[in-house]
Amino acid sequence: MSLDPIVDPRTLVARQERANLVLVDARSGKDSRERFEAGHLEGARHVDLDRGLSAHVSNPAHGGRHPLPDPQMFARVLAWLGVSSQKRIVIYDDKGGANAAARLWWMLRATGHPRVQVIDGGYDAAVAAGIPVVRGPSEHSDQTTAPIGGWASPLADIDEVARAASDPGRLVLDVRDPSRYRGEADPFDPNPGHIPGAVNAPYASNLDVDGRFLSRDELAARYRALIGNRDPSDVIVSCGSGVTACHTLLAMEHAGLPGAKLYVGSFSEWARSGRPVAKGDQRG
Repeated sequence: MSLDPIVDPRTLVARQERANLVLVDARSGKDSRERFEAGHLEGARHVDLDRGLSAHVSNPAHGGRHPLPDPQMFARVLAWLGVSSQKRIVIYDDKGGANAAARLWWMLRATGHPRVQVIDGGYDAAVAAGIPVVRGPSEHSDQTTAPIGGWASPLADIDEVARAASDPGRLVLDVRDPSRYRGEADPFDPNPGHIPGAVNAPYASNLDVDGRFLSRDELAARYRALIGNRDPSDVIVSCGSGVTACHTLLAMEHAGLPGAKLYVGSFSEWARSGRPVAKGDQRG
């Protein structure tokens, strides 16, 4: 049975509540392993966005800065974490679920795991709720690798994105910060701006001032206003490199609007493709 994709950390305070799940620390960055060893939620295992949840980047023009890994490589990561179809998986990061936690949630759902959740408010909220913090290296599982057939959740490639962005019956959401969408500056990608026709819907607006997700009703109202009469399957979600887009896919599922597609390459691929780039607030 599928769970709500967001879990309140207060429900995980009791040790027995964490004993029957796989708890994953997905805080990212070059020092993520050191930060994990300096302090992590009791029972958590560590995974790194660049080394565990993305393929090696040979050319961002083909797949973006965080392309999906080969499914069998990801299967080895899951075996190392101790993930199996019988386990409940709970993930946290320190970006309100916006970084690797949402990406791992999407990847697990895309490989058939229904019992996956992201901690609302992330690491800080979990610590404030009273989940113990411990030091030391990540433990790992020695379970065998279960094969993964591929990515079952809907994906869109660059050609489909181009068609959808010019089709009134479809919608491309760009969830980056408005200044990056407008093309004022971009610290990561060349040719700042956005995909012509894409609508800006910053992922940060999924959260309240305390870094917690808005309620289901608030998120549903927000996304219904954006997508109008379209079905969620007619929506493609894009960001910089296919990571924070998963935060919006998570929020939409929490709001009862599952089925939108992920554009993994996102603007990091588009900006290097030679395709036109739009600037400013206007759609187009």
